[in-house]
Amino acid sequence: MPHHTAEGPQSAPPLLLGPSLGTSMALWDGVAPELAAAHRVVRWDLPGHGRSPAGLIGPGATVADLAGLVLALADSLGVDRFAYAGVSLGGAVGLHLAAHHPERVTRLAAVCTSAHFGGAEPWRQRAATVRREGLAQFVRAAPQRWFTPGFTVPALVADHLAVDPGAYAACCDALAAYDLRGSLASIAVPTLVLAGREDPATPPAHAREIADAVPGASLMELSDASHLAPAERPAAVAAALRAHFAAPAGAESSDTAARY
Repeated sequence: MPHHTAEGPQSAPPLLLGPSLGTSMALWDGVAPELAAAHRVVRWDLPGHGRSPAGLIGPGATVADLAGLVLALADSLGVDRFAYAGVSLGGAVGLHLAAHHPERVTRLAAVCTSAHFGGAEPWRQRAATVRREGLAQFVRAAPQRWFTPGFTVPALVADHLAVDPGAYAACCDALAAYDLRGSLASIAVPTLVLAGREDPATPPAHAREIADAVPGASLMELSDASHLAPAERPAAVAAALRAHFAAPAGAESSDTAARY
């Protein structure tokens, strides 16, 4: 079972928060407490990240496997239906859940993520490098991928260094095999797509691709934000998610792209 933590009233609507590759649930530290005022917020760690066991996945893992871990976690908590927000790989898990397990998801926020991550080969190469050499070179480059120039969160970089290399490589395998573009139109839950305007890993064009394909989805671009927007712009992300998860059904519009 993935390591997780829960905050907020036990009787409140459940909201699961998924992390990005290389980070722990600490990615949500600046956002989760505000969301927990109205939701039972459950944060979870990817396998081998934070305090989750590395052996939860292995070579050849898929995003469907990670989604299965999330469903098992929800089942263990007695949660049948839940809202979900996830960043990058965690967002891919949310898109998969909404497309393939729509009976479980009430609302979705896809944050700094994509329906595909640039093709399989770069991720296969990264997985091979990590299995051979460890994570050091990717940890060194992480601040440039994750944050705008001059900004960093040392605790998240430290978390990256502590990730189990085998589990990280298995997550890279999952990203290599992932392409949800053909399933986006089947997503029927209210969906918000959040993009960091300066995100080099999942640029705003990737967010637009999701928002254009998911019926009724809305799109928001965050200025002064890169790939880990919940860490870099926590107040803006919290406000956007709070509004989305509190909105009545039918309030979303794919014709509106907000920018902050």
